[in-house]
Amino acid sequence: MNTNLRIDRDRLWQSLMTLARIGGTEKGGVCRIALTDLDREGRDLFVRWCKEAGCSIEVDRMGNIFARRPGRNPKLPAIGTGSHLDTQPTGGKFDGAYGVMAGLEVIRTLNDHGIETEAPVEVVVWTNEEGSRFAPAMVASGVFAGVFDEAYGLSRADPDGKTMGEELKRIGYAGELACGGRPYGAFFEAHIEQGPILEAERKTIGVVTGAQGQRWYEIWLTGQEAHAGPTPMTVRHDALLGAARLVQEANRIGLSEAPWGRATVGMMQVSPNSRNTIPGHVFFTVDFRHPDDAALTRMDAALRAAAEKVAKEIGLELKLEQIWYSPPVAFAAPCVDAVRQASKTLGMQAMEIVSGAGHDAVYVSRVAPTGMIFVPCENGISHNEVENATLGDIGAGCDVLLHAMLERAQAG
Repeated sequence: MNTNLRIDRDRLWQSLMTLARIGGTEKGGVCRIALTDLDREGRDLFVRWCKEAGCSIEVDRMGNIFARRPGRNPKLPAIGTGSHLDTQPTGGKFDGAYGVMAGLEVIRTLNDHGIETEAPVEVVVWTNEEGSRFAPAMVASGVFAGVFDEAYGLSRADPDGKTMGEELKRIGYAGELACGGRPYGAFFEAHIEQGPILEAERKTIGVVTGAQGQRWYEIWLTGQEAHAGPTPMTVRHDALLGAARLVQEANRIGLSEAPWGRATVGMMQVSPNSRNTIPGHVFFTVDFRHPDDAALTRMDAALRAAAEKVAKEIGLELKLEQIWYSPPVAFAAPCVDAVRQASKTLGMQAMEIVSGAGHDAVYVSRVAPTGMIFVPCENGISHNEVENATLGDIGAGCDVLLHAMLERAQAG
């Protein structure tokens, strides 16, 4: 293998910046929510660039896009890479988009140097990774991996009642190909870390060995609406008071499983949301994460016990549903080693790391040997319009991706 082979970093950067203009915000971030018109524009741009690079395009029924560069032996399973193009409402330029553009840059680099791989090389755009519009997250890669069926995936609805199936048809990305059953010899996802560890350790490459487990909950508390003035404190059934106590309990539960426990209440809806009416109804979400499944199970039990206790003390009706569970994942040793060896060959400063966030690669790992590559992001900030990374780090991660994929593609 040519150890001097490198991607075109300026071209990769320019691709990212051009894509970021679709849904660009005044603060320098990106708002390109899944299956909106802006998401369609981003998809269209990706497809056009891939066709210009000589790729064939297929789209499955969940809207996942597959751009393939043929290999010498078409019977071999492809070596895949990719991520997502949808963002958070106040997202950045790099989350997801980097992994897609890095895959495209790998194909462009192979074209530039006239390199023919033994196995085909494929770049994938997964639909609705973020889960900010349609819950749960990573639903389309989950259908691909057999975690969910197509009917479930297509029926996921946004707060306005619009389903993924309806919106895929509306934007023109409801493909005819069945979702799943597509073999990969290996799959790699390049991503910004979305945390502070690589930057703090002054490492350029994170060799991702696995991902934390996650549990997502939706909780409804129902009390009694009443006038804020005449109603004594001792007889109130304040749903927001119950929610406040459970937010504090969720935080305590996360801290109790230090240093790896994570607990977040990220969404809350209060009704009737009037300043002089005691809240009678509250809906909110809880997100638990931990790399140890036993710890995640303890966190689950603690949340349920706390919710029952709070509801009883305040006199509230409680409904608690776990809407998503993704167990901790260990990535395939050959793929992890390919990333490790590529980093070493290229002289990159690297360290092993566990992903704190969920990624499409987590589900893909159920049906294909999978690995991930992390690069630092400024101050570890992501899901934020100020999300940032350097050209050097972005380029270095793509160089590692190129060499890891080549090693697997040539090996067949």
